[in-house]
Amino acid sequence: MEPSDIKILVVDDENVVSTNLTAFLEDEGFNVLSAASGEEALELLSEQNVDIGIIDMRLPGIDGNTLILKAHDMRPVMKFLIHTGSTNYGLPNTLKAIGLSPWQVLRKPLPDLSVLTRAIDALITGEMIDD
Repeated sequence: MEPSDIKILVVDDENVVSTNLTAFLEDEGFNVLSAASGEEALELLSEQNVDIGIIDMRLPGIDGNTLILKAHDMRPVMKFLIHTGSTNYGLPNTLKAIGLSPWQVLRKPLPDLSVLTRAIDALITGEMIDD
């Protein structure tokens, strides 16, 4: 599968983070959408098929955990990466129950954005990264 065949939704309320992630992923050839809130993301998901969501946990309105659960209900085959600045974040059982693993939690700031492309590749190919 070519990167241009993969649609990614970046959800982050920090404009600089969203802009940087979107620009990087577009440079890598991915088809990228962005949203600044969970509600905006759900609206996009009601209109468009998305392969992967890169989701911040602290969002205005509904939080990232809730967004992932609602997005999973809408698009069961959609995959997720969590992109959080919280050093205390632990993957809740509700997200583990829908198939997320600790390796899918990426901590801000990413010192090397190639970590992101490797995680996307792992989601697409179904290969797990060691937890």
